Amino acid sequence: MKISVLTAVFNRVESIAQAVESVQSQTHNDVEHVVIDGASTDGTLDILHACLSPNAVLVSEPDLGIYDALNKGFARASGEIIGMMHSDDFFADSQVLADVAMAFADPTVDAVYGDIEYVAKNDIHRVIRYWHAGEFDLKKLSWGWMPPHPSLFLRRRVIEQWGGFDTRFRIAADYDAILRYFGQGQIKAFYIPRLLVKMRLGGESNGSVYRIMRKSVEDYQALRRNSVGGIGALIVKNLSKIKQFF
Repeated sequence: MKISVLTAVFNRVESIAQAVESVQSQTHNDVEHVVIDGASTDGTLDILHACLSPNAVLVSEPDLGIYDALNKGFARASGEIIGMMHSDDFFADSQVLADVAMAFADPTVDAVYGDIEYVAKNDIHRVIRYWHAGEFDLKKLSWGWMPPHPSLFLRRRVIEQWGGFDTRFRIAADYDAILRYFGQGQIKAFYIPRLLVKMRLGGESNGSVYRIMRKSVEDYQALRRNSVGGIGALIVKNLSKIKQFF
């Protein structure tokens, strides 16, 4: 079972090597790493050329942002299973993709996800938040539930049927896609009850107060667009993050 891991990167010279290494250290023996670089200028591309394995796919060209880059990555991926490794993130251990593949051994499973951990940008050993995802229930969507997107893996057929990221969203295209897949698509999901991905704080959705506010606006738009819920779901979605700090 080939798993394609997509990485969109732009000017992440400090963290990209760890992201790549965490993909290459996986024990699962059929992994394709597709890296879409947005024409970085800080040395990121030099690191990618130095550390990517020969069978990796590397494209470097200007893009319209992370979601445009990830859509390009999907178009170039050849795996039956599609997941992501953001340029600031890394897998929790070398067994993650092996566990994901085992879950997908059930041909009826469309999506697999697990927990993620937010760590300090400059100290990856300092845990800020732990996102315990929990089991999926369709009713939870209307109350703001979503699987942690960095830990989500999908069968190719889900994306082919329901589409990739809508680039009109600048921060919440992942949430919009999840509402489409889990809500409209009503896909069958499998939860792996353990930590799969560690994520540095300071990314696209949590890097500033402005981004947090903009994400809330886009989250609301995604909820309404997919007829899942409204302001109540957005409030519960944001309040549910508080317990992740404890």
